[in-house]
Amino acid sequence: MALDATFYALVGLILFFALIAYLKVPGKIAEALDARADKIGNELAEAKRLREEAQSLVAEYQRKRKDAEAEAANIVAAAQREAERLTAEAKQKTEDYVARRTALSEQKIKQAESDAINAVRAAAVDLAISAAEKVLATKADASAQETLFEQALGEVKGRLN
Repeated sequence: MALDATFYALVGLILFFALIAYLKVPGKIAEALDARADKIGNELAEAKRLREEAQSLVAEYQRKRKDAEAEAANIVAAAQREAERLTAEAKQKTEDYVARRTALSEQKIKQAESDAINAVRAAAVDLAISAAEKVLATKADASAQETLFEQALGEVKGRLN
């Protein structure tokens, strides 16, 4: 057997494997791989937990959003009802005001009409008295005038009492 390069390569390879086995490199590699697998498993578990937590937060925020939307809809509906109530109230107050003003105007018109009728009557009475005075002055003498005056005076006293 010749000691050539192949033999020395084989001896070096065997020594290399022996050294690796002596230094427990495969165990250390296995430990490192196991540690890395444990770390990856922990990271996956943490990621799964975070995902579930995020899903629960999303569900909670969606519920809160729906609640907020429902509350906003209720607020809008309440504001709309309040606006309709205020509108109806304002309309009723306006109608009442118009009715009061109409009644007051009609009352003022009736009063003015009554005053005008009384003024016309007073003017007619004054005109009649004036005409009667002229007629009586031309047709009646002093004794007849005195008798008529006494009768008119008695009639006026009777009406006043």
